[in-house]
Amino acid sequence: MFEERSKRMSSVEFFYDYGSPYSYLADTRLAGLAARTGASLLYRPLLLGGVFKATGNQSPFVEPVEAKRRYFSTELRRAVSRLGVTFEHNPHFPINTLALMRAAHAAVALDVFDRFHATIYRAFWTVGSNLGDPGVIEEVLRAAGLDGKEIVSLSREDESKAALRATTDEAVARGVFGAPTFFVDDEMFFGNDRMDLVEEALGSGDNQG
Repeated sequence: MFEERSKRMSSVEFFYDYGSPYSYLADTRLAGLAARTGASLLYRPLLLGGVFKATGNQSPFVEPVEAKRRYFSTELRRAVSRLGVTFEHNPHFPINTLALMRAAHAAVALDVFDRFHATIYRAFWTVGSNLGDPGVIEEVLRAAGLDGKEIVSLSREDESKAALRATTDEAVARGVFGAPTFFVDDEMFFGNDRMDLVEEALGSGDNQG
């Protein structure tokens, strides 16, 4: 029974969009979660705009109730302070992340995803780069020692477009309505503030053998 549970709960899927600040905050916590639980991490880059369109949802930062919108900003500042991470509001926000999320799938295909992922999150939420511009994406990647031209070029190909569309469609089919969203087996958890429940589902330390 223990062995079966360990195998069953050995991974967590992380559906995210680089344009989601709460996805960034969640990402800063994933390495610690994996270390404590022994879980493997499956990064699933999706297009949040596509999820919103398919589900009728919208970003909390375009919430029509002004008081509620202000509160969301307050909660974000509190979350950043509590986690003690580096965070700066991107002056170009909101950014159309279509090209960027296609580039994430290109990075997967080129086997450079880990470096790409770290570089992009830093550029988006600590440097404030305009990552809606493919030229800026290319330059940011080049400065980090990656072949930005190759990644951006592949991101424009049908395989990268199809990969992003497939991940986004899969997420919606599985009940995703925003980001970050996590899955432990078929159990879904939404939001950076639910990561304690993700860890509980994984079983802290239970799957380390």
